Amino acid sequence: MSPQHAPDDQAVDPRRWWALAIIAIAQLMIVLDATIVNIALPSAQHSLGISDGNRQWVITAYTLAFGGLLLLGGRIGDLFGRKRTFTIGLIGFALASAIGGFATDPAMLFAARALQGAFGAVLAPSALSLLSNTFSDPKERATAFGIFGAIAGGGAGIGFIAGGLLTEYLSWRWCLFVNVPIAIGAAIGAFYLLKRDHIDKGHRVKLDLPGAFLGCGGLLAIVYGTSEAESRGWGDGLVVGCLLLGAAMLAVFVLVERRTPHALLPTHIIGDRNRGGAALAVGLAVIGMFGLFLFLTFYLQGVKHYSPVMAGVAYLPMVGAIILSSTGIAARLMTRVPSRNLIVPGLLLAASGMAWLTQMKVDSPYAAMVLPAEILLGLGMGLVFMPSMSLATLGVAPDEAGAAAATINSAQQVGGSIGTALLNTIAASVTTTYLVGRNAADPLVKAAGSVRGYAVATGVAMGILLCASVIAFLLINHRPAPGEAVGAKEESTAEVLA
Repeated sequence: MSPQHAPDDQAVDPRRWWALAIIAIAQLMIVLDATIVNIALPSAQHSLGISDGNRQWVITAYTLAFGGLLLLGGRIGDLFGRKRTFTIGLIGFALASAIGGFATDPAMLFAARALQGAFGAVLAPSALSLLSNTFSDPKERATAFGIFGAIAGGGAGIGFIAGGLLTEYLSWRWCLFVNVPIAIGAAIGAFYLLKRDHIDKGHRVKLDLPGAFLGCGGLLAIVYGTSEAESRGWGDGLVVGCLLLGAAMLAVFVLVERRTPHALLPTHIIGDRNRGGAALAVGLAVIGMFGLFLFLTFYLQGVKHYSPVMAGVAYLPMVGAIILSSTGIAARLMTRVPSRNLIVPGLLLAASGMAWLTQMKVDSPYAAMVLPAEILLGLGMGLVFMPSMSLATLGVAPDEAGAAAATINSAQQVGGSIGTALLNTIAASVTTTYLVGRNAADPLVKAAGSVRGYAVATGVAMGILLCASVIAFLLINHRPAPGEAVGAKEESTAEVLA
C-alpha cells in the first residue's frame, strides 16, 4: 500500500507509535541482557560461590539457548501469531529473570539464564516482524527502523552503564530483577495495542520439525563451540568437533529446506542478495563491535582502573553517536539513497575507529584515544544496523516475516559469539607471547602485555569490518522505490493494530 493511498485513519493513528515504543522496549531489554550481566558477573560469582571454571555459564547458558532457538522462535511467531508469541516471550522473560534474581545456587542461576535465552529467542523475531508489518509507509518505516537500529547498536553499551549502576549501588540481583517490571509493562501494552493475529488451527501449517532440529541444532553447536574456544583454544577436539558438526547440520538443513513445502526458513529469504548481504554485514559488524566492548571493558577497568559505573559512563559517547547516526542520518537518507551507500561507509567508519584503537597504550588518555574511536564506531554502526534491519524484512510476506527476522537476529548472535571467542583468543595469545622473557609479576609489564593483546585483536576486528564492507558493496544493490513496503501479501496497519 503506497502512502498516497493510505487511509486517513492510518495516516493519523498514534497507536502505531505506541506500538513502536513497546517493541523498542522489548528489543532494548533483550540487547541489554546480553551485556548487563557481564558487569554483575564478579559479584554473582562471589555471592553464589561459582567456580572460575563454571562462571562462563552465566553468559553461555543465555547465548546457547538464544542463538540455538532463534530460527524456531521466528517460525513459531509466523504459525501461531506474532502478538501471542511476543506477549508470551515477554512474560516468560520476566519469569526467568525473577528466578535468576532469586537464585540460591549456581545451577538455579544457569537454568534461569537458559530460560531467559529461550524466551528471548521467541521474543526477538516477533518484535522485528511486528515492526516491519506495522510500518509500511516508507518514511515512517525509516523512522521506526532508525529507532530500532539505534537500540540494536547502542543497547549493549547502555547495558554496561545499567549493570555498573545496579551492581555498585544495589546488588547484582537487580541486573535480573530490572527486567520484571519492564517486561510485564510491555506485555500489558502489547495486549491492548496489538491486534490478535492468532491463526486458526484449520489454516495453520505444520511446523517443520526436521528443519527445527537441523537448523537449531547447527546454530547450537556453533555457538557452543565458539564459547568453549575461549577457554579450550581453537584446536581443541571438542571445539573443532562442535564447529564441524554445526556446519554439517546447517548444510543438511539447507538441502532439506529446499524440499520442504512449509520450511522453517524458506530458502528464498536467505537467497535474496540484499537480505543475505544485510545479514552478513550485521554478523561481521557485530564481531567488531563485541570485540570493542570486550577489550574496552578490560582496558578501562583492568588497566585504567575505572569503577564499573565510570566504565559504563565511558561508553555514553558511542551510544550517543549510534543514536545520532541511526535516527538523524540513516533514517533521513534511507528513502533517498541506495542502502549500500549507507552500509558500506558505515562499515568503513567503524573500521577507522578500530584502526585508531590499535595505537592504544597503557598510559593513553581517554579523550585522545578511546573517545575518538567510540565516536567513529558509533557513527558507523548506526549507518549499518538501521538499513540492514529494514532490508532483513523488506519485501517479505507477513506470514514469513518471523523467519526473516530470525535470520538477521541469528547473524547477530552467531557474530557476537564468534567475535568474542575469536578476538579474546587472539588477545590472550599475543599477551602470553609478549610476557615470555619478561617479568610477568610486574603490574606495569602485565598491563603492557594486556594492552598489546587488545591492540592486535582490535586490528583483526578492523580487518573483519573491511571485509564486511567489500561483501556489502558486492551483494547489496537495493534502491528505495516509492511506496515499497512489506511484500506482495502486505498487511495494512489497521490489520496489525487493534
